[in-house]
Amino acid sequence: MNNFPPVEEQLKQIKRGAVDIIPEDELIKKLEKSYKENKPLNIKLGCDPTRPDLHLGHSVVLRKLAQFQQLGHRAILIIGDFTAMIGDPSGRNQTRPPLTFEEARENAKSYWQQASKILDKEKTKIVYNSEWLGKMNFADVIKLASRYTVARMLERDDFTKRFKSGVPISMHEILYPLAQAMDSVAIKSDVELGGTDQTFNLLVGRDIQREYGQEPQVILTMPLLVGTDGVEKMSKSYGNYIGVNDSPKDIYGKTLSIPDNLIYTYYELATDAPEEELAEIKTKLNDGKTNPRDIKRALARKLVEMYHSAEAAKKAEEEFDRIFIKKNAPDEMPEFVMPELKEGRQLIDLVTGVNFATSRSEARRLIIQGGVSVNGEKITDFKKVIKSDGEIILKVGKLKFAKILTE
Repeated sequence: MNNFPPVEEQLKQIKRGAVDIIPEDELIKKLEKSYKENKPLNIKLGCDPTRPDLHLGHSVVLRKLAQFQQLGHRAILIIGDFTAMIGDPSGRNQTRPPLTFEEARENAKSYWQQASKILDKEKTKIVYNSEWLGKMNFADVIKLASRYTVARMLERDDFTKRFKSGVPISMHEILYPLAQAMDSVAIKSDVELGGTDQTFNLLVGRDIQREYGQEPQVILTMPLLVGTDGVEKMSKSYGNYIGVNDSPKDIYGKTLSIPDNLIYTYYELATDAPEEELAEIKTKLNDGKTNPRDIKRALARKLVEMYHSAEAAKKAEEEFDRIFIKKNAPDEMPEFVMPELKEGRQLIDLVTGVNFATSRSEARRLIIQGGVSVNGEKITDFKKVIKSDGEIILKVGKLKFAKILTE
């Protein structure tokens, strides 16, 4: 009995959310051989435990590794306790500060504790690259270095920029991609995963595998998840992250702070929502009658459920509503019944409809100036369509509140 789904089915799952598969035809051949021989592929993900805290940005590539795992392949997580002592310059103008061996090992414990919330604990093989890199002597390093040219190394985008601008490039930085490539050689990697900022390093792995007589790995890159600010990639240093170990309250609240244009991306990359659900979400988001906030709340609940529980998600939502939606709202306020709210009404019509503005122009000015909020969310788009199946709290200025019901 074959342990793998048909190749076409595997490929569809593998390609979900991916940026590049290099080269795709080689991946198909590997999958076909794996299927024919009923033998799993070695799927490699390397991580340098420079920081012990994981966030949803890290989860994107971890989820892809988990997908390969679910398809029946062998997930190999390489903890870069040795390379962490070098410092990876990928995507940086300055090198990442190196760690001591003890710091790297300590961070690795925390990394796995969080990564195991995504990966199957029993089916994940964890290895430390100090096991082979730590055994290499100087002659081995020279031999490895002879297999790659300086010209090829300087093709890397960040090296090119630094070289042209006169920013020093240390020799240990040049050795980093070679050390990472030796990880692929050591485990006989068939596919290596990484973010788009790792593309060059992963390609070096292909070249070095060839030099050591191995069939080169296929590389699969995933996008860098934009953080809650909607501008920079998710990073703890930018303060725009949602942590895997965050409390239910924080995961829920931070998720509701993401821009509407990132809702679908988060569903696709940070959850396991099936294709049918993704298609439905995309349709709803493109429908002007749908309030994106409702979909965002569902996303927030889903993320809390993934890293905590359904009960925790329910409590987090109730607490958020209690603190933020009803914040400063008086116990008694005027109520208005607007059945048409089920189909959606523009915010400017709501403001004038409850007599909080004497004209549409005044309502427009109030909205643009940030003086109007719906369920605790400030809205500055006067054309925004508000939709609800129950009730909403409309606030204009600091003192005007209205409860709008659909029946």
